Amino acid sequence: MDLRARLTRAALARPAVLLATSPGATRERLAVEAELGRRGWPSAAGPASADLLVFAGVPLPLRDDDWAERVWTAVPAPKARVTVTDAEHAAHTLDHGHRTLLTPAAHPAERHETATAAAPDHGPHDSQGSHGGMDHAHHGRPPGTVAGLPLAERAEDRDGLRLDRLHVPLGPALPDWPAGLVLRLELQGDVVRRAEVDPMPTPAASRPAFWSEPWLKALAGEPGTSGEAARRRCAAHLDSLGRFLGVAGWSDAATRARRARDRTLGDAHGEELRPLVHPLVRRVRKSRTLRWLTAGVGELPGGPVAGDAHSRLIGWLDGIEYALDAIGDRTPLADHPLIGPRGRVDDTEAPASRTLLAALPALLAGAEFACARLVVASLDPDLDELAARRAPDGRTHG
Repeated sequence: MDLRARLTRAALARPAVLLATSPGATRERLAVEAELGRRGWPSAAGPASADLLVFAGVPLPLRDDDWAERVWTAVPAPKARVTVTDAEHAAHTLDHGHRTLLTPAAHPAERHETATAAAPDHGPHDSQGSHGGMDHAHHGRPPGTVAGLPLAERAEDRDGLRLDRLHVPLGPALPDWPAGLVLRLELQGDVVRRAEVDPMPTPAASRPAFWSEPWLKALAGEPGTSGEAARRRCAAHLDSLGRFLGVAGWSDAATRARRARDRTLGDAHGEELRPLVHPLVRRVRKSRTLRWLTAGVGELPGGPVAGDAHSRLIGWLDGIEYALDAIGDRTPLADHPLIGPRGRVDDTEAPASRTLLAALPALLAGAEFACARLVVASLDPDLDELAARRAPDGRTHG
C-alpha cells in the first residue's frame, strides 16, 4: 500500500456521514444517530464534505426529481452509500458501508464524474443555509438557466432597491432537518420574499408515528402507562432540542441532548437521567447568546406554539423536566388527555404537524435567510404524523 493509500485509509477510519431521512423512518434515524455517537463518527454538513451517505428509509423521488441520486453525485470520491431500512440492522449496515469505503479500488472513475457533475453552491447561504445537494434548477425556477442553474430575476426589495430574486430549495437532505420536508424559498438579497412548503410523499405506515406512538396506541384501546408516554415525550423534546441547538451552531450542547435522548429511549431510570438532563436544561435556559439569537425569530401570535423561537425552546425545556419527573407514573395513559409532543393525536383530519407546516410560509415571509432554518427547527414538524396507516389486511386509513 503506497503512502497516498495509507493516508486515505487513515482519514476514512472515522468517515464523515451525511444522514438523509425519509418520512416514516424516525426509528431508523435514531438508531443510526445513536450508533454514530458510539463510534465517534462525525456528521457532514453537506454532500461536499461527506464520505459515507446514509439513507434512513428508502428515499422516494420528489415529484419527478431523483434528489437522492443528485445528492450521491455531489459526494466526492472515495465514497460509499447505504440504506438502513430496519433499525435493528443499523450497526451492521454502517459496517458494510465502511468496508466498501475502505476498499482499495475506491471508485477512481467517480472522482472525475463528481467533479464535472456536481452543481456548485449558488445563492446566499451560511452555516445554517446549506441545502444538502439540492440545486436550484427545479420546479418554480425562473426562466432561463446556465449550466443547469437558474438565472436570477430582478425585483424591488423592501428598501426600494432592485435586487436579484433567487429561487432556493431547502431540504430534504439537510442535517437537523425534518424528514421529508422541502421548502421552496424566493429570496431577494438576504430576505425571504415567499416560502412554499413542499412535503415529500409519505408512504403508508404499518406502525404509528414514532413520537406519537404511546398516545395513538391508547387511542386504539391498547394498554399503556402515563410513565411510558412521559418517557417518549421527554425523548421527543430532547430530539427537537438537539436539532435546534445543532442549527443554532451549539454543537456541544446538541450532542449532549442527543445522548440524553438515547439514554431516555433506552429505558434508563429517572435517577440515571437527571444528572444528564438537568445540567443541560439549566445551561440552555440561562444562555444569553441563545436568547439573543432566537428572541423575536418566527413569532406566532396564537395557537399551541405561540410566541417566538426562544419561547418555543423554553417550552421544550419545561416539557423535558415535567416529563422526566413523570417517567415512573404507572397510571393508565387512557385516563389522561391524549396530547403528544406536538399536540393532540386524536384529530386524524388535522394532525398537529400539519398545523405547524401550514404556519411556515407566513412565518418565513419577510424573515432573513439566515433565520429560516431556526424558524423551522423551532417548530420541528413531524411528517410521520401525516402518513396514512396501513392495516394488516393492506388497506390504508388516515
